[in-house]
Amino acid sequence: MKILIYSDVHGNLPAFEKMITLEKNVDGYICLGDLVNYGPWSNECVDLAMSLPNSRVIKGNHEEAFIEGFYRGTNSLVQKFFNITFSNFQRKESIESFLAETILDKFICKHTIRDNYIYPDTQILLDNNYIIGHSHHQFEYKNNNFVLYNAGSVGQNRKYINESNYLIYDTDLKIIEMKSVWYNIDLVINEMKYLSYPIECINYYRNKLIKD
Repeated sequence: MKILIYSDVHGNLPAFEKMITLEKNVDGYICLGDLVNYGPWSNECVDLAMSLPNSRVIKGNHEEAFIEGFYRGTNSLVQKFFNITFSNFQRKESIESFLAETILDKFICKHTIRDNYIYPDTQILLDNNYIIGHSHHQFEYKNNNFVLYNAGSVGQNRKYINESNYLIYDTDLKIIEMKSVWYNIDLVINEMKYLSYPIECINYYRNKLIKD
């Protein structure tokens, strides 16, 4: 059996749909959180995640912000994104039902560990095997006889904005494959323009590196 594990879609429906279309031959899905905010399609991304067969969806910090009705952070750009995406959000009841974490064989799957941003160079003493998201970087990390995988981001990759990262876990072979797919970022930027996103938000996507 193969499980598609993904995280941090952030309202980016074209990237989400491209990944799902490419990986048709999977038996289940685990979303590690943050389906919402930033991109123009938070409602649609929640609907798609919940419609997938054998799907487990975990609550991320941006779902928590949408449930509470305000963004707790101090980053002014993220606040601008939150203000425009939350004003049109209509799936609060759905995201309230999302999980805190789930177990997949020997792995604890959750958005992150103790609310930390964990990057490839982060030093952390592992106390279990984890599959997480949150930091938008895909990597494998080992220490203390445990392993951590970060699935990366589907909708807002920190290096190349038009790259989606995700994992495929083969439950029979006990192997995790780190995968990537490219999508058309112009679809996102054009929708942001149509919806009158603040220019700072549009430029955030426009000025990111693009993989040709």
